Amino acid sequence: MSVRARLQSLYFGESEQARRFRYGVIAFDIITLSTFILTATMPGQWWVIPLDLLLALALSLEFTARLYAEPDRRSHLLSFATLTDLVVIISLLLAAFIDNYAFLRVVRSLRVLRSYHVLRDLRSTSTWFRTYEDIIQRTVNLGVFIFVVTSAVYVTQNGINPGIKTYIDALYFTITTLTTTGFGDITLLGPGGRLLAVVVMVAGVSLFLRLLQAIFRPNKVRFECQDCGLLVHDADAVHCKHCGRVLHITTEGIG
Repeated sequence: MSVRARLQSLYFGESEQARRFRYGVIAFDIITLSTFILTATMPGQWWVIPLDLLLALALSLEFTARLYAEPDRRSHLLSFATLTDLVVIISLLLAAFIDNYAFLRVVRSLRVLRSYHVLRDLRSTSTWFRTYEDIIQRTVNLGVFIFVVTSAVYVTQNGINPGIKTYIDALYFTITTLTTTGFGDITLLGPGGRLLAVVVMVAGVSLFLRLLQAIFRPNKVRFECQDCGLLVHDADAVHCKHCGRVLHITTEGIG
């Protein structure tokens, strides 16, 4: 068996070994994401740059292996998850060559885009994920937004704003603003700070409300089709999209 055929069997096969391999990749991605979030709150540690380079090597090898195994490499390269992987790898490599701390802090925050790579893999391997995909997707969107904005708040306000002394202060401001709690004990300074606060209020609140909608008023409902067994349908579906059977989904009606 050629190297490419072997990789294709691992990434796309249905054997027990292939499933274990894909779950191993997902576990590695989750550990990597956790590392990114942890190191974002620990600036200036001597071991961060060597760790960045080690992760860059590991992610580059996985990226190359997946690309080599893909039947349609062009489509794969142009996919959103692949482009975010490239951003993450570049951000890891930049840490070894650029001394601009503020710039690096913002670039490093983009590493949480790796979350979309994890979502892609979970979608293809986990039935549970596909069932709750809408909620998980919106949770990830909100989490990525919070992490990136918190980094931007910290970089732009630390040193000039007495209320933003630590990363936790920046996170506290972001959360209280996007949930519209707004205690008022921390405000962002300068025109740039006010503009950033507007972004948090407008975009963040929108993402937060969409997450609440997905939890309490989901667009999809679980209702098993008696013919084909499809479990997830639109809330107002009359026919099964898979086999066409008439469905009798209980709804709240029209108020």
